Amino acid sequence: MKDRMTESQIVAVIESTIRAVNMDVELKQESTGVNMMYDFIKDEVIVDIDRVQKACQELSESMPLETYLRVLTIHELGHAMDRNALLDSLDRTKEIILMKKLAAAEKRPTDLPLMKALIEEHEADIAFEETAWANAEILNSYFGIVDGGSFAKVKLHSLSTYREAYEDDLRIYNGFIYTQEELLSV
Repeated sequence: MKDRMTESQIVAVIESTIRAVNMDVELKQESTGVNMMYDFIKDEVIVDIDRVQKACQELSESMPLETYLRVLTIHELGHAMDRNALLDSLDRTKEIILMKKLAAAEKRPTDLPLMKALIEEHEADIAFEETAWANAEILNSYFGIVDGGSFAKVKLHSLSTYREAYEDDLRIYNGFIYTQEELLSV
C-alpha cells in the first residue's frame, strides 16, 4: 500500500496541523467509517485511522497522505470556526433524525414531509460544508499549510459526495412532486 503511515505518524500530522493554525481542538481516534469529522458538541476532531488512508487512495489524482491529512484537518477546523451555527442547528437536526427513524424505509420516497426534511437537511449540510471549506481556505492562505492545488482537489472531492447524495434525493423528491401534480390534474 503506497504512502502508508503509522497511527502515531497520522496523529502527529493532524496534531501539528492543529497547532500550526493556533487552534485548541482535541483530537480523538475512533472507528467511525468516516475519514475525519468535527464533533461540534464535544469540540473535537475525530479521525478514523484506517478509513482516512483508504479515502486518500480514492482521490481521482493521488497525493501524499500527509498533504491529504493536513487539508482534511484544516477543513474540520473550519467547522470548529463555525461551531455556534452548528450548535444552533441542533434542535432541527434532532427533529429530522426522529422523522427518519419513525418513517418506514419502504415508504420514505413517498413521505412528502420526510422528503422535504431530507432536502432541507442536505441543503444545510452543504451550506455547513461550504462554510467550513471557506474557513479552511482562510486558514490555509494565512498559515500556508498546503499548496492551493492539493487543497482544491480535496475540497472538490469532498463537496461532490455531499452534492451527489443531495441530487439523488432531490430527483426522488421532484419525481414525487411531479407524480402528485399529474394525479391532481386528472
